[in-house]
Amino acid sequence: MTIKGQATVVKHTGSHYLLSRLPEWKLFPAVLRGKIRLKGSSATNPVAVGDIVSYEAEVPEAGVAPEMQITMENPAVITSVSPRKNYIIRKSTNLSRQSHIIAANLDRAFIIATIDFPEIKLPFLDRLLVTCEVYNVPVTIVLNKVDLYRESHAEMLEAFHDIYEGAGYPVMEVSALTGEGIEELREACKGHVSLFSGVSGVGKSSLIKAMDPSLEPRVGEISDVHLQGKHTTTFYEMYALDSGGFIVDTPGLRGFGLVDLKKEEIALYFPEMLKASENCRFAPCTHTHEPGCAVKEAVENGEISYQRYSSYLGMLDEEGKYR
Repeated sequence: MTIKGQATVVKHTGSHYLLSRLPEWKLFPAVLRGKIRLKGSSATNPVAVGDIVSYEAEVPEAGVAPEMQITMENPAVITSVSPRKNYIIRKSTNLSRQSHIIAANLDRAFIIATIDFPEIKLPFLDRLLVTCEVYNVPVTIVLNKVDLYRESHAEMLEAFHDIYEGAGYPVMEVSALTGEGIEELREACKGHVSLFSGVSGVGKSSLIKAMDPSLEPRVGEISDVHLQGKHTTTFYEMYALDSGGFIVDTPGLRGFGLVDLKKEEIALYFPEMLKASENCRFAPCTHTHEPGCAVKEAVENGEISYQRYSSYLGMLDEEGKYR
């Protein structure tokens, strides 16, 4: 007997997938039928975690729950991918023209960062934020490990809040170790599909476990050599929180190249620059050399942070690669 249905991709490892009909959490395996290609997409993965897919499966017995009869030896077959409401995408390697979809159909992205341990890289964070803006994914920045640096890096912490809250992004302070801010983060994720992303070592998996101790995401350590995180999450996976909601955990990222974004469009995805640009003398304005540029004036006056403006200039200058 052939059954058909729709479900959400909750895990992707190589050519194998796990599906569940959210908000129900009953997992069953699936594989792709042939090569699914999405119109206009150059992504290396045509099916991503968070995608809603159509599937069919052969089950031998009527009257028995279909999921019980879909096994690794008898997986469902993914036949098509539904249109996405949004997604997060990046260049798959520094020198590649191809791209990789991190996750799809997200209610919010939580970008996990640390002021130190490992040291924050603002240009990397800004690239993630621009990508979320381009693909319509609401963002919250989560500063983890605040117990380690709140006193020793108080000025940096205050400056970070000024920069990013000034740009319009909510910033939360949490600690997976002490539990500070965990309940607030848990509440923010309730009833939603959320992405946790950031560089290696910022504690994404530790935060997930702090939010729900029954989960077992892989937790890594900081490398002593470069004070960078060791990769522990090697595939994309969604977790169901016992308090409600779903989290997509991602491998720690070390580079993030922008995709499908023309240079003249980049400033549109810096909210504070977009607002200031309404008063530029010339349109379009690159905000680099033009007279009467309201964005440059706002930077000089401290209304737009120099760090964000510097990130913008770096994106203008990149030539197809980024580390």
